[in-house]
Amino acid sequence: MPPKNMPSEMKDKSILSGAWTGVAIILIVFLGVQAWKSVLEAYEVGHEPVGRDTIMISGEGKISAKPTLAELNLGLYSEGRDIPATQEDNAKKINAVIAALKGLGIAEADLQTSNYSIGPRYEYIDGRQNIIGYSVSQNLMVKVRDLSQVGTVLSKAGELGTNQVNGVNFTIDEPASIQQEARKEAIADADKKALELARALGVRIVKVVGFSESTPGTPVPLYAYRASDAVQNVAPIAPEVQPGELDVKANVTVTYEIR
Repeated sequence: MPPKNMPSEMKDKSILSGAWTGVAIILIVFLGVQAWKSVLEAYEVGHEPVGRDTIMISGEGKISAKPTLAELNLGLYSEGRDIPATQEDNAKKINAVIAALKGLGIAEADLQTSNYSIGPRYEYIDGRQNIIGYSVSQNLMVKVRDLSQVGTVLSKAGELGTNQVNGVNFTIDEPASIQQEARKEAIADADKKALELARALGVRIVKVVGFSESTPGTPVPLYAYRASDAVQNVAPIAPEVQPGELDVKANVTVTYEIR
């Protein structure tokens, strides 16, 4: 601080000089930091960055659960001389099947037409192709939520003229909660393996630094059913359909930092 009795002009010069000195110090510090930074960056060129040590472990979880839903693909194939008559024959039969299924308690929302096709039928005589009639085919997707009714549905469908049944798929209607349990088992499996490996290596687990999951599709048991299993015009014996159990799986890969 300039003396009190110093002339004002000299005071101004002193203050200005002090300000420039402060700026100079700040500039020197800034340039020094930049120079040190450049030295560090130059040192890092050609050197691999220091990374953390990790181990990667896979884990698997599996939960067995009973199916809650059966999906049936029923088909009805009809042949005739002309299209209108063949369509009418096919429609009468499939409508009878739909009415019967509703009578068994199948909701309308669980019945869906999945295919409808019309095509000519040919015969070949002396190398010539002749149309001898037409065919009409349609498929009906049916969801059966009461699994004890699956055999009855198949039997009734055959009794009413269904001549194509493309198997029965068993599945779980809402698998999210079961999938979550399988994921927990998979993570616990990975944790167990990681701890065992860390002990063997003489290191310790610090924390999880990476995670990925691969969820396989739920296997679907199939029941094969043929139209010949039912005798038309005679009430068939309902086949025993065993839904069994499904394995819901989860596969995870966990990366752990170790020291």
